[in-house]
Amino acid sequence: MAHAFIDAIANAGADAVKFQTHIASAESTPSEPWRTKFSRQDATRYEYWKRMEFTPEQWAGLKQHADERGLLFLSSPFSMQAVELLIKVGVAAWKVASGEVGTGQMLDRMAATGLPLMLSTGMSTMREIDEAVARIGHYGLTLAVMQCSSRYPCPPEQVGLNLLAQFRERYGCAVGLSDHSATIFPGLAAAGLGADVLEVHVTLSRDMFGPDVCASLTTSELRQLVDGVRFIEQMLASPVDKDRFAEESQQMRSLFTKSVVAGADLPAGTVLKVEHLMLKKPGSGIPASQLAQVIGDRLVRDVKADQLIMASDLEGRK
Repeated sequence: MAHAFIDAIANAGADAVKFQTHIASAESTPSEPWRTKFSRQDATRYEYWKRMEFTPEQWAGLKQHADERGLLFLSSPFSMQAVELLIKVGVAAWKVASGEVGTGQMLDRMAATGLPLMLSTGMSTMREIDEAVARIGHYGLTLAVMQCSSRYPCPPEQVGLNLLAQFRERYGCAVGLSDHSATIFPGLAAAGLGADVLEVHVTLSRDMFGPDVCASLTTSELRQLVDGVRFIEQMLASPVDKDRFAEESQQMRSLFTKSVVAGADLPAGTVLKVEHLMLKKPGSGIPASQLAQVIGDRLVRDVKADQLIMASDLEGRK
């Protein structure tokens, strides 16, 4: 199943695949409560974590598969043993889960590797984030602070896009969004605000079983998100000069704008009045915006109805 996710995520065009590395005996006590009691075969969450453990060889196989598909391989560790395992397997960066922001020992070990670090903040106060960022800052590595609201699924009023700008100003680092809304909208909005990192949960189908399906994108939705983000990136990287754009759009302007035209057959010598004139397409004659300047001018030649009046038709103009 994990390998199927790698292929599906690669096909959707994402940059990275991220797993979670759980080692039950290293991260939990047998009395750890369920977030959502869903497993029909595990009496406790500890038993579930135990059943979900991969061997080092399995992790190495997933890393190799991700490499082959051009994906950055990431996994969030939940214990010191998981950190050491992932150091051996090889990760492109560290993704710190929301619940581990205060685990200083793990932060130090991850930061000591010098790899980029992404810090999720789903359950943290600003003070706790300040302390974690300051701690990581001593290592001089690349950091992204990620807004996250630990709600599954997350409603729009709790996404917290306002925090992207606050984090960027407060910490002077890259910012991101870890989104659990099960829609592409927060990710697109965050991209429009200049987010550097986007993380979403992914499911192969909404008919799959498990507690995270309701907070996940399908792989086809992931494809839409990726395409949308790439489009937004290109827009943000391509500022438009309105004057230059207008100059380069002369052909279109002539098709869609209007010119001053004769409203009836007008003989030479006619002193133009408002009732003699109309504004019609194409815009290749005297622009509609100059109508007032034409009033009172004298025609030097006959002009037929619906004929564009040109500057050369007017006395004293060329």
